[in-house]
Amino acid sequence: MIHRREDRRNAILDAAEELFLDQGFDRVSLAAIVKRSGGSLATVYDMFGNKQGLLRAMVVRLVDRDLDTNWSTELDAAPPSAQLRELAYRIRGHMCQPKVVALNRIVIQESLRDPAFGRAFHDQVYGGRGEELIECFWQWTQQGRANFDDPVAAVDLYLSIVIGDSQQEALLGVLPNVDRAAIDWRLAPFLTYFKVA
Repeated sequence: MIHRREDRRNAILDAAEELFLDQGFDRVSLAAIVKRSGGSLATVYDMFGNKQGLLRAMVVRLVDRDLDTNWSTELDAAPPSAQLRELAYRIRGHMCQPKVVALNRIVIQESLRDPAFGRAFHDQVYGGRGEELIECFWQWTQQGRANFDDPVAAVDLYLSIVIGDSQQEALLGVLPNVDRAAIDWRLAPFLTYFKVA
């Protein structure tokens, strides 16, 4: 039964993603999504609440797919510096996907129309994502593998370095390359300053 519900959920998300990207968020009705995916409107409302809930769930699924990292199990897997570089490559790769860029445009447009959606979207999709990395920075410091005096601020700085202006470039249609050498160059001062092993 659980697999059937998960399969139904994914079918609805797949249909919504195809339609939103092909026709635009505003032009797609929930009825059209149900027609494409099968099922019923009641199921869509039960699983996602509304069309905005579908959009949030689509982005969460993409982020989870591309950036899923269980930091607690990887603490001893590789040197912290190698883990941070690998995560940076994955973040940049995620951000440069045309599908992600298109969905980001939809989210921004919907956030301008409904600021409450934008705030809720940010809290749900990105709000707790840094917590595992903060915990990881703290543990590395405790283990003597780094020296993060303020793990929360260090995570913000790390993400700023990794993301930089690539999100703006992507939204403007200038898809930045995932140039590993350039990412390594940008990260080098961060790794040195915080003495990341």
